[in-house]
Amino acid sequence: MASNNLAVLTALDTARTQWYHVTAVVIAGMGFFTDAYDLFCITTVSKLLGRLYYYDGHDKPGKLPHRVNNSITGVALVGTLMGQLVFGWLGDKLGRKKVYGITLILMVVCAICSGLSFGHTTKSVISTLCFFRFWLGFGIGGDYPLSATIMSEYANKKTRGTFIAAVFAMQGVGIIFAGLVSMILSRTFLNLYPDIPFFKDHNGSTRPEADFLWRIVLMFGALPAILTYYWRMKMPETGRYTALIEGDAKKAAADMGRVLDIELQVESDKVAQFKSTNEYSLLSKEFVYRHGLHLIGTTTTWFLLDIAFYSQNLTQKDIFPVMGLTQKDVKVSAIREMYETSKAMFVIALLGTFPGYWFTVFFIEKLGRFKIQLIGFFMMSLFMLLLGINYAYLKNHAWKFATLYGLTFFFANFGPNSTTFVLPAELFPTRVRSTCHALSAASGKAGALFSAFYVQNYTQDGDPKKIKHAMLFLSFTNMLGFFFTFMVPETKGRSLEEISGEDGDREEDVRDETSKI
Repeated sequence: MASNNLAVLTALDTARTQWYHVTAVVIAGMGFFTDAYDLFCITTVSKLLGRLYYYDGHDKPGKLPHRVNNSITGVALVGTLMGQLVFGWLGDKLGRKKVYGITLILMVVCAICSGLSFGHTTKSVISTLCFFRFWLGFGIGGDYPLSATIMSEYANKKTRGTFIAAVFAMQGVGIIFAGLVSMILSRTFLNLYPDIPFFKDHNGSTRPEADFLWRIVLMFGALPAILTYYWRMKMPETGRYTALIEGDAKKAAADMGRVLDIELQVESDKVAQFKSTNEYSLLSKEFVYRHGLHLIGTTTTWFLLDIAFYSQNLTQKDIFPVMGLTQKDVKVSAIREMYETSKAMFVIALLGTFPGYWFTVFFIEKLGRFKIQLIGFFMMSLFMLLLGINYAYLKNHAWKFATLYGLTFFFANFGPNSTTFVLPAELFPTRVRSTCHALSAASGKAGALFSAFYVQNYTQDGDPKKIKHAMLFLSFTNMLGFFFTFMVPETKGRSLEEISGEDGDREEDVRDETSKI
């Protein structure tokens, strides 16, 4: 590490793994648990909404119109994108801690309100749901740059990638619980009320009590956020922000000394020097020279990754019946359909999605971010290609399809879904770190919106030809992600100031690392 670094930053970089590291992972991680649960639980209830509010009296169960379905799933993503940009910018302007609690409050309130309705008509219910899911997404969006930035600035340089990846791995737990909670609640409702298939009784197959079921599922997302609010508010501002942005050497030394349980030297003159030499803005020529390629790399790879990742998650409900993992809608009741969809989602998440996150946690400091991202994009592209080319065969062999489909989830998470979150939190200087992470994450959500409003149209009707074309398209986007990965360098084992050039050694600009890979 550069010898001219600040004592408080050196202490953070060389600190052994302590209880405060674990606490920070849990506090930030529970935010991501909530984020994932709230974003993906809509997959388990959207078909139920169609049955409840869009049945027209014919021989097919009610189904959400394409426009309504895309709006319900996509509106939270629009809010997330906007929240990332706003809170990411505020995190650099006001401080990480000052806006961290606001995002959590917003998530709690809007998760609860998502289960409420102003009126009884279909239009009022859907409008209320979309309104609150937009603001729910807005709060979720703020959690992305703030959690990543806080964790990166608290962690030591040897295990920084592990800690940031562990925070993000809670997304996998949230996805599992989205399926598990929906499965348990729908199973409970099946035990309480008659289970009548649609073909036997068109109206009786959709119990009026089911209107409570989807609301409870959505409102449950507020619980984990409520449990962590107090601890989130107790976290001090990061030492890097206090020293390098606020220029308060005394407070930085006091806060981090209390956290690390050591006495730190106050270096007022050195802090002032650091601050004065790193005041270039995001739109400056200096930033473009140092980090322009990095920002293009992080934004494009996250955009391409989320096209595939959200397409996989949001379209599961449409693909499962085609593959025989769930029964045809006319053969089951509304609640039974939700139960089977939730169960299939839970199994895929538990066996495919969840392990990938934790493989990244355990191997990111051994293999590095760059290799994991390359391997992940390549394997996702390969498995999507196999699914697309062999779709006619695989659609009649459900478990072979499920295995390949699960492997795409595994390598998404033991791959770019994790590393695209980690890298923007490490590559950029403290003054714009939260903003650059927000820009990268917002680019990803733009990819998610593309999947919600475009790719879903190819899967919602369950047309095998359209699903095949969607798989081949996603294979192509993953291969593009593989090549754009070469625009980002490896960050393993170096301090944040060394990576960003904030330590003053301009001869070792991090961009040179790109040419060494």
